[in-house]
Amino acid sequence: TAGVQTAPAWSLPDRGTVGMVSFIIAESAIFTIFVVAYLFYLGKSLTGPSPGEVLEVPIFYTICLLSSSVTIHLAGKRLERGERVTFLVLWLLTIGLGGLFMYGTAQEWRRLIYEHGLTISTNLFGTTYYSLVGLHAFHVTVGLLMLAIVLGLGIAGRVRPAHSARV
Repeated sequence: TAGVQTAPAWSLPDRGTVGMVSFIIAESAIFTIFVVAYLFYLGKSLTGPSPGEVLEVPIFYTICLLSSSVTIHLAGKRLERGERVTFLVLWLLTIGLGGLFMYGTAQEWRRLIYEHGLTISTNLFGTTYYSLVGLHAFHVTVGLLMLAIVLGLGIAGRVRPAHSARV
């Protein structure tokens, strides 16, 4: 009859999307636990050094990591449009930005260990700090390896616009 609208048939959501959302939720929970532990124990160490004495804000390296989110998004859009070379350049730039972030983390750890004597076993702050930052560094490293694999496949011509949703 005229004027009667039927609801569209419901279908299962894309399994890749469900998997990625589930992964992000699980990773967020893990990082939240580490951040809460870090904040809970902050300032409770009886021996130094303390965060205020040794930590510096890594502004440049943070900008690098945040910018990599932009470059990877743009790379995916370029792949979707079939702009293979631009995709590869942006993908490589993303890897470079992640690599710069990891370099900054390594330099920060070197400074904390050799100039301030802060190790994972120095005090409670050292334990929670290196656990949290180490977990993050591990995640970035695994991400860089996965990005390098996709870059290699892209250079070999195996990544096409049909793969843009997966990328």
